[in-house]
Amino acid sequence: ITPGNLLVGVVLSSGTHTLLPSDVYLLHLAAADTLLSLALPFWGWAALLGWVFGDAACKLLSLLLELSFYSSILLLACISADRYRLVVRPAQSRREARGKRDWLMCVTVWALGAVLSLPALFRVAERPAGSDRTICVDSYSPDSASAWRLATRVVRHTLGFLLPLAVMLLCYGAAAARLRRVRSPRGRRARQLIVAVVGAFLLCWAPHHVAVMADTLQRVWLVPHGCAARRVVGGAEFATQCLGFLHSLANPVLYAFMGHRFREDLLRRFRNRVLCQGSEGPRNSRSGSQTSSGL
Repeated sequence: ITPGNLLVGVVLSSGTHTLLPSDVYLLHLAAADTLLSLALPFWGWAALLGWVFGDAACKLLSLLLELSFYSSILLLACISADRYRLVVRPAQSRREARGKRDWLMCVTVWALGAVLSLPALFRVAERPAGSDRTICVDSYSPDSASAWRLATRVVRHTLGFLLPLAVMLLCYGAAAARLRRVRSPRGRRARQLIVAVVGAFLLCWAPHHVAVMADTLQRVWLVPHGCAARRVVGGAEFATQCLGFLHSLANPVLYAFMGHRFREDLLRRFRNRVLCQGSEGPRNSRSGSQTSSGL
């Protein structure tokens, strides 16, 4: 996951020109996905061998995973709104002085992600009875555990999936409708990329939320279940969470590398800095959502 996101971050942040609004969102998205990749080795170790890093690291890792999850998905919603403005309201988008506003929006996303991640501080490292492995799990008061778990999962489903999905469907739907009027290969490619962006989001995250919802229904006894059913749902949660993590691998491809200007910028940097073929010429524009999507 890391190389693609790091490459996007380096290309976008090392230029001499002011970042376009779309570049700002892509830069922060790459940062959120890189944060996830830093936490994944510890998560994988814990899944295979148990948690051996103590309580403090359990809380910190859980906090980083939740912060990356919420920030990344909320930034995807922001990117869809940005592309909506570029395609549906291009004149208004050009008139707006949006530099500081977009940076402020990204800071707000990170702050909101941090607040939504706070329940991770309730996680502790403990060894269940009858087990020889320590795990990193939620530790709520027995009297309020069900209520806390239900509340955090409702928030996760709503702000971490349903609301961003609704924003993406509305914004990309309006953009696709406008692009249908563009009778050119570029317009067709842009519509295909919109389908790929929304499809990747649904493919990677919808199964996980279905699995978590099934687990929630079992825990509150709304769905009858036995040990076998609990094991099946637990396995589905793990497998679908791995699938969700793969979305961070797709993000650089869908949002940056698909843009011909981003690729040209990357190749120019490779020639100039690695192959030393000539000097870097002036840059007329930067890659961004309008270039990466062909919109």
